[in-house]
Amino acid sequence: MKDGFPVRDCLGCGHRFAGYVPPADHVETVYADGYFRGGGAGYPDYLAGAALLRRHGDRYARLVARYAPRPGAVLDVGAAAGFILSGFTARGWVGEGVEPNPAMAAHARDHLGLNVHAGTLDAVPPGPRFDLVSFVQVVAHLPDPLAAFERADELTKPGGLWLVETWDCESLTARFLGPGWHEYSPPSVLHWWTPKVLGATLARLGYRQRGVGKPQKWLGAAHAKSLLRHKAADGPLARVLSRGAALIPDRVAVPYPSEDLFWAVYQKE
Repeated sequence: MKDGFPVRDCLGCGHRFAGYVPPADHVETVYADGYFRGGGAGYPDYLAGAALLRRHGDRYARLVARYAPRPGAVLDVGAAAGFILSGFTARGWVGEGVEPNPAMAAHARDHLGLNVHAGTLDAVPPGPRFDLVSFVQVVAHLPDPLAAFERADELTKPGGLWLVETWDCESLTARFLGPGWHEYSPPSVLHWWTPKVLGATLARLGYRQRGVGKPQKWLGAAHAKSLLRHKAADGPLARVLSRGAALIPDRVAVPYPSEDLFWAVYQKE
């Protein structure tokens, strides 16, 4: 049990998930403007991290180049304000995105000139148009991952790639912190994956893993401090880290150790 939500493991495949059926307005409610500006499990000011997120997108565009012969069409799922997507377009990709928060999608369109639809994957026009589908920090939040994966598959060209970045619930960090791990944050986070479980899930849809690793990730100090304050009630370690982090100026970028994160690239067969 975490924050009133049961946390369960599938006895068949080992997938960990919140035993909770999200209401119809789950996405609109959880990812309203407060998620991007209210701190807690979200962000104190998402737009303030623009430069860091653009660099993160650029790193992933360079990583995907190992597996893609040339830039093509990319769909960024959960594109937010478009910063990660802009890292791809700067590397020659033709970018399109989908984002449930209307204000974030509008920022991507109005300030970055990106084609970002407001809504879920159902808002994306149908047809296998994409050489790459990006799920950076998304699959943990999906109310119905299998339905989302099936919809994304319909939009992916034969031989197309998927890029996923998400959290590893079997990492040393997650096991050491137990219930105090910062990613146990329902109802925002509903699913906790491992490379093995995610790979097996996507293999059943016809996707072969091409690569897996740990990302290089940086956080704005204000975001890191906000997360630590949110988790401080979960144990003494979080409280100690929160007090120490308070000394770091908000605008400083701090490296995230990434031991509890992974990226993976899959290819449609």
